[in-house]
Amino acid sequence: MFSGLPKLPGLLLLLSLFCGAQAQAFDLPGIYSAQTIPASELPPEARDTLRLIQQGGPFPYPRDDAVFGNYEKLLPQQPRGYYREYTVKTPGARNRGARRIVCGALPECYYTADHYRTFQRIRE
Repeated sequence: MFSGLPKLPGLLLLLSLFCGAQAQAFDLPGIYSAQTIPASELPPEARDTLRLIQQGGPFPYPRDDAVFGNYEKLLPQQPRGYYREYTVKTPGARNRGARRIVCGALPECYYTADHYRTFQRIRE
């Protein structure tokens, strides 16, 4: 069906058809590369969380520093236990809210405002 197209553009076409806008958030020449956001443009609560991560804590939520499984495979593939997740306080939320920062080896961190549906790589 795609015999006249190079394999990578065909793969990108299929991903965009099946995944919609999510596929556009990544460059796929070999490894995933999420869209980026400068740390200075994160919400203030996310900047606070990022500072705590860089300092090694203490973290305000019991689930902070838990293993993030990357089951949706939206972040680059790594061995289990590589990624850790941290809660970003959501003003007005009665629970942990939807915002998180997920980090691998520092400074590799990603921000999600929609509970892991999309990610932006944080640039320092």
